[in-house]
Amino acid sequence: MPDAAARSTASLRRRIYLPRGADAAAFAMTTYGIPLLVLATTGSAALTGLAFALEWIPRIGAFTVAGTLVDRYGTARVFRTACLARALVVLAAAAVLTVLETRTPAATVTVMLLAASTGVLTEFSFVAAETAGSEASRKAGDRAHRVQSVLLGIDQTATLAGPAISGLLLEHGGPAAMLGTLASLSLLAAALGPRVRTAPPGVASAKRGLRAGWATLGSLPALAWLVGGLVVSNGAIALLQAAVPVVIVTELDHSSADAGLIWSAAAIASLLAITASRRAIDRWGLWPVGAGAATVAAAATFAVAQADTYRSYLLLIAIVMAGEGSLTVVFRTLRSRLIPPEVFASTLAVTVLLLLLPFPAAGLLVAAVPPAQLGHAITVAAVGQALGFAVAFARLRTLPALRTSSA
Repeated sequence: MPDAAARSTASLRRRIYLPRGADAAAFAMTTYGIPLLVLATTGSAALTGLAFALEWIPRIGAFTVAGTLVDRYGTARVFRTACLARALVVLAAAAVLTVLETRTPAATVTVMLLAASTGVLTEFSFVAAETAGSEASRKAGDRAHRVQSVLLGIDQTATLAGPAISGLLLEHGGPAAMLGTLASLSLLAAALGPRVRTAPPGVASAKRGLRAGWATLGSLPALAWLVGGLVVSNGAIALLQAAVPVVIVTELDHSSADAGLIWSAAAIASLLAITASRRAIDRWGLWPVGAGAATVAAAATFAVAQADTYRSYLLLIAIVMAGEGSLTVVFRTLRSRLIPPEVFASTLAVTVLLLLLPFPAAGLLVAAVPPAQLGHAITVAAVGQALGFAVAFARLRTLPALRTSSA
């Protein structure tokens, strides 16, 4: 049995974990590094918020087709195509920015287009990678949450390194160094590629697409209630992600590297929480772990709104993301167990589409609100997050899919 377990782990590492790691690193650099690049290129807090919105609006649009394409053509083909395209776009932007002066209209247009295009391509690779990981999780049976914790650990390790590396490369090597690293990670992900069997092309096309995803989500009340709570929570998380570069650099007068370090510290806390969640779910099940994590995340988000020093921002955001890490283990485990394999990517697209809706709104809010007033906006978002979690988990307590699920 130990030999069989070791072989299974090695197989997962080759087929799932390695390509996931390369893509997750590129994902983290895109999500946290591009806003820093926009701020460095334009010098404008408003344009940084607008770029954050532009990065997420196309991502939402991508989910209208990404799930259908993965269900139709398979994870490997969509994943490799998206990663290769992202590498080409990033290299083209790096070449253009090399010959342009900062804070010019041409440079501004370049970084804005880069934010939009990388946002789309990153979500295509994400849907493909998530589908591959969930298929592996489904095959693990009662050990599904352990596979999901490894996948989340990979994501959080990338988040640990990605923002800090982006800030350091941007500060000491300029846009070319940061974008060159991002392109290299994208090429590595494309070369590795996830290798997993998916639904064959003969599955009826009527079972694919957003309509099938909506119908499946509506038939799974436990998943629907958890998604609803997380959508409200993501309003607060999105606002933190969009506001932190502006607050740290503009209001607290710290560097881009310091802004990236906050998310790296948050990733460490999230990694620890993910590891603890795996053991906690083994012992107590999904509902108690999820409810406890939601309480921690909501309380810490409210405290962030009152923070006024760099150290307090770093500590409190780390606590927020620790709670979010535990919640994500619960969410992904439930999702992999409940969604039928033949419509998984389509349903995944719907759930992630809903979870991403707050992000462009947060970017527009940061663009419109003066930096000194962002604390008030975070307070309102934190209250909404607490209420959303309270309603969702009160309802989930009556549903057996979450209340009794444990390994």
